[in-house]
This record gives sequence, structure tokens and C-alpha cells, in this order.
Amino acid sequence: MGGGERDLERLLRTLEPRLHIDRYSFSRTSHSSLDADAFAMVREEEGLCVIRAAADGEWARISLAVHSSLDAVGLTAAVSQALAAEGISANFIAGLRHDHVFVPWSRREEALEVLKGLSAAAR
Repeated sequence: MGGGERDLERLLRTLEPRLHIDRYSFSRTSHSSLDADAFAMVREEEGLCVIRAAADGEWARISLAVHSSLDAVGLTAAVSQALAAEGISANFIAGLRHDHVFVPWSRREEALEVLKGLSAAAR
């Protein structure tokens, strides 16, 4: 399934979380065509959601540089649990090679440190 790492311990050891400098927003859109500026678009029953960099965005994106397999088990749960333990909300988008975690802009640095700590603890 697209290659990538499946072993949870190796995934955690090599997370390499990277904080992006842009702010992001999640919003509904009526455009049905591809939005070239969008980071991601998700078609839901209620309509189309677009995630894009926006100066007034309330979310930060942390990408996990580890090449995770789409069928890896436990990575999202481990990351989510570590952030939840610190009271940090997290929204995930999985790409073919990497996972991306959206956290509140005001807690981005803290979230990054939590993920670095999670990775260090797995070593």
C-alpha cells in the first residue's frame, strides 16, 4: 500500500516533526474544481472543505517527515494521545507518504516539543 514504514516503534523514533511557518484555515467552499492554493480539499456530505494557508488562520501544520505506510497501525493514535495528554487538539490529514497534524496556532511550539519528546522517548 504505497510503501513506507509500518513498524510503530520505528515510526515514532523517526517522526521528525516539522512545523510550517504558515497559518492555516479550514473553510467551506462552493468551488467544485481543484483549488491550486489549497493544501487539501475534503469532500464531505455537507459540502467541500478546503484547507489553505491564510494570514488569519487559526491552525498550524506540523508534518511528520517519516514516510509512513497508509496501513501502518497506531501512529495517529500515539501522536493524538501525546497531544491530548497536554490538552492540545489535533486534526490529521494523511498523505501518501506523510501525515500532517493541524494544531491550534497558539500552541504550535508546545505541540512541536511534545512530538519531539514522543520521538525521543521511543529511541
